[in-house]
Amino acid sequence: MSEGNQGAVRQLSHFIDGQRAAGASGRYNDVYDPAQGRVSARVPVADVGEVAAAVAAAKAAFPAWSETTPLARARLMFKFKELLEAHADELAELITRDHGKLFSDAKGEVIRGIEIVEFACGIPNLLKTDFTDQSAPSIDSWNLRQPLGVAAGVTPFNFPMVVPCWMFVMAAATGNTFILKPSERTPSASIRLAELFIEAGFPKGVFNVVHGDKTVVDALIQSPDVAAMSVVASTPVAEYIYSESAKHGKRVQALGSAKNHLVVMPDADLDQAVEAIINSSYGSAGERCMATSVVVAVGGVGDELIERIAPRVRALRMGDGMAPDLDMGPLISAAHRTKVLGYIEAGVAAGAKLVVDGRGRTVPGLEDGFFLGGSLFDDVTPEMSIYREEIFGPVLSVVRVPDLETAIALVNAHELGNCVSLFTSNGGSARAFTRKIHIGMVGINIPSPVPSAWHSFGGWKRSLFGDHHAYGQEAVRFYTHYKSVMQRWPGSIA
Repeated sequence: MSEGNQGAVRQLSHFIDGQRAAGASGRYNDVYDPAQGRVSARVPVADVGEVAAAVAAAKAAFPAWSETTPLARARLMFKFKELLEAHADELAELITRDHGKLFSDAKGEVIRGIEIVEFACGIPNLLKTDFTDQSAPSIDSWNLRQPLGVAAGVTPFNFPMVVPCWMFVMAAATGNTFILKPSERTPSASIRLAELFIEAGFPKGVFNVVHGDKTVVDALIQSPDVAAMSVVASTPVAEYIYSESAKHGKRVQALGSAKNHLVVMPDADLDQAVEAIINSSYGSAGERCMATSVVVAVGGVGDELIERIAPRVRALRMGDGMAPDLDMGPLISAAHRTKVLGYIEAGVAAGAKLVVDGRGRTVPGLEDGFFLGGSLFDDVTPEMSIYREEIFGPVLSVVRVPDLETAIALVNAHELGNCVSLFTSNGGSARAFTRKIHIGMVGINIPSPVPSAWHSFGGWKRSLFGDHHAYGQEAVRFYTHYKSVMQRWPGSIA
């Protein structure tokens, strides 16, 4: 552990211009160990002066970094990748201590982050562009992709390593400098990433970390020296950052909330479907933007699905994420647990059938932890808040429909369009579903279809504001200006 032993209250810091920077504002937030329900760290809350210092460091680093060859950047990325692999367990523990997710889940997140770095190691090839000889008499044409300048990112609590890697890794690989504002609830991993980034040999100022709240976000938005903003947040926050950044002339990619459906056809392999539903819905206590929150049971498959899912939900094993052989850890905070409890109560009041009630479950020895057992609703309808709104907790709703066309219409009618899955053994159904569904990421017999690092991640509708998805080739486009060049040399020999 890089900032003190786990029993002590660690004092965290910003990371500006290649080194840790103690908070100067005098304001701090408490960081909790969600399994213990106690304060484990204190994180400084930046003021506008500290944001300005980070922006100034990034701006000063940009000219030299942007002129560094893509091959030199790639070689530094290779070193960074090696360091991340060597410190994978340390990073995963930092994530688990701040967030509460199982160590195995945190380790998987670290691996996903490393995959982004692996993709970025290919940046010399990714930045290759097009050339046309003789596009007109004695004229050649080609295009360039050049970095934007200083970019900034705002990331959520639930993936404190991989989502920042979507942003700062790809921004730096394409020649930009970066300022990260991580979630104040899970800040520890970001500081360690910045330290390892410097250890890999990256110049100071290329990657900076500033903790804080809306004051920090607004200062980044309003800074004339920040050219681009990336964000993963709830839809209201993503929309706010998107609209305010656009007013200030910035390029923006803003990923918002999710309400992910998993459609089960009568011909599906139900063993496979049920296993997928349990892992996708209740893994990480449902605090994933790719979590399944609605199962759409087609035809007569609903009764058997409920019969199979309910005992699995009742048997979910909870505890400290560092302990072995568990299914899920706690929620991120007491306040968020209260919010999820409110959704369960709203579902009951609206007339949904609460098949499994996770309220009241505790973990022996961890009674102060922010635990909530898995809940399962049946007979949910689209008018209910538990269907319409993102709950971000271990609550699953089952909606019953007569056929695939009705299922597609149901999913398409929802304002959020992050991801969706279909479980079926019929190729024709799968093809029709894939083509007709209005969702950004689609899985066929795969839950939570997170694209590989060389593809790109993002939803549709009110799950995404902006024109570019995250990481992959979309990130190369987002973090670079496209420049078209036409050239003619009078008197040249054809």
